[in-house]
Amino acid sequence: MIDLFSKVRASEINLLPYDGEVNYYGRLFSSQQASHYYDTLFHHIEWRNDEAVIFGKRIITKRKVAWYGDMEFEYTYSNVTKLALPWTKALLELKAVAEQKTGETYNSCLLNLYHSGEEGMAWHSDGEKDLKKNGAIGSMSFGAERKFSFKHKQNKQIVSVILEHGSLLVMKDTTQTHWLHRLPPTKLVTKPRVNLTFRTIVL
Repeated sequence: MIDLFSKVRASEINLLPYDGEVNYYGRLFSSQQASHYYDTLFHHIEWRNDEAVIFGKRIITKRKVAWYGDMEFEYTYSNVTKLALPWTKALLELKAVAEQKTGETYNSCLLNLYHSGEEGMAWHSDGEKDLKKNGAIGSMSFGAERKFSFKHKQNKQIVSVILEHGSLLVMKDTTQTHWLHRLPPTKLVTKPRVNLTFRTIVL
């Protein structure tokens, strides 16, 4: 757990004990601002049910996704390729906040819409060839608070954090090489969550 009474800012604390860096910045917006962005993203993003091809079979998930970027970037994961849509005004505003807070730059964003806690994400790492190697991924959350976990690929150590409404978490350096992450499902959460993951695609 982060000691909020420490003189060191929470965002300067690496949540991982080794082999990577994850910084949690906490809430960046007031409740009113966060709710405004949540409503805007929920209603005005071009959401589509996510797809995956597993052992040659196409799977359609309940979770919805959207892919935006500086240009029509192709992004392939789970054997499915997506073509980036042009940025919306709200996404550009949020990208600017993420860049200002983290000192990083991003050229694309993969969004996820989880309708309730029963929708989650299995253990994985974001190591697709389209992504900048060891580049930063800024994860911004709106809506229901959810637990987010990391598991070391070798010794299986687990580190978890609660992602708050209007918060930012950044994964960088060798995190994707050595750690898996997931959004565990839970029946305790009944409200939706919108997650933005700002990324850098390398052409």
